[in-house]
Amino acid sequence: MRLHRNISFAVIDGLMLIFNEGQYADKVIQQLLKRDKRWGARDRAFVAETTYDIVRWKRLYAEIAEVKEPFDRDNIWRLFAVWATLRGIKLPDWPYFENTPTRKIKGRFDELSKIRKFKESIPDWLDELGEKELGNDVWTKEISALNEQADVILRVNTLKTTKEKLQAVLFDLDIETDFIPNYPDALKLKERANVFQTEAFKDGHFEVQDASSQLVGQFLNVEPGMRVVDACAGAGGKALHLAALMENKGQVIALDIYGNKLNELKRRAKRNGVFNVETRAIDSTKVIKKLYDTADRVLIDAPCSGLGVLRRNPDAKWKLQPEFIEQIKITQQEILQQYSRMVKSGGQMVYATCSILPSENQDQVKAFLDSEAGQGFKFVKDNKILAHTSGFDGFYMALLQKK
Repeated sequence: MRLHRNISFAVIDGLMLIFNEGQYADKVIQQLLKRDKRWGARDRAFVAETTYDIVRWKRLYAEIAEVKEPFDRDNIWRLFAVWATLRGIKLPDWPYFENTPTRKIKGRFDELSKIRKFKESIPDWLDELGEKELGNDVWTKEISALNEQADVILRVNTLKTTKEKLQAVLFDLDIETDFIPNYPDALKLKERANVFQTEAFKDGHFEVQDASSQLVGQFLNVEPGMRVVDACAGAGGKALHLAALMENKGQVIALDIYGNKLNELKRRAKRNGVFNVETRAIDSTKVIKKLYDTADRVLIDAPCSGLGVLRRNPDAKWKLQPEFIEQIKITQQEILQQYSRMVKSGGQMVYATCSILPSENQDQVKAFLDSEAGQGFKFVKDNKILAHTSGFDGFYMALLQKK
């Protein structure tokens, strides 16, 4: 493989923005990919995957390259040289790569790979927290799985097509997919492809949604004609799935504190042919109070650390702080206490997060059930999904029933 100057420069520019200006990797990469109209699919894939790779392994590469943050441009080139050397890519005769100690890089890699926090490239505090909550063996396997590149999983929109039909349509576009056992609406891409350019996507025949995330909608036991509240709907991935499971019958009320996310949900609903979703921005407590004791089902997809989705958001490792996790746990319990009141007698509620930490998951459910508000609920079942056992994102979901 040969390195090309203009695409290598794009990676360096992107890393400067991500590491030094705190910009989100996915947004930076989106911008980089529009940089040169002459780039083909392979060039764009190189820019995206190399940028994500160096973000993912920042701590390990910085240790090998002997550079410290804040990184200047030369430091970033040194990280890039480490990345290329460890992949067996011959470094071109460019000034940035002068005196790169290739043999020393490989030696340092072997040495550091014996220490988990370097091998898995994570902050000390996160390594300690993961081990404390999950135990040494499980954490070692889990953080390794969370450093692998995520598969691209589609959720078939059953309002418009079937899994078999969509698979055939994509096959004709040279996009091969597999069914995933026990995931009724999922198709997994055999190779990464830009599925957003397909007519099938533009016509609302599928959404991109990880397999673990797809289980949440199924877990809520919705039926056509029900009144369902998605209390932290965001841009609506799960609300759209609920609408499809309900065959567009009944009502899905999508709530969120961010109106702009709900606007995105409206656009997606239109494309999906979904018309039983109503959006309501939570601009005061009245919005929740009006719904007390009215919902057959309530989904609380709570804000969380996001540790279960590090494979697709590797920069979250560097943005996340221990104080944030402590604060978000308070928020999770407040949301449970307040939003659970929307469930009517005999109704059900799912509490879900994309975290793998018991303190954000089963501990929160236990604290809720032990509280005054939780006395009216009984625990039905839960599902703890870890990336190293499922092959998909880490997730948690608990089903509770109002007595």
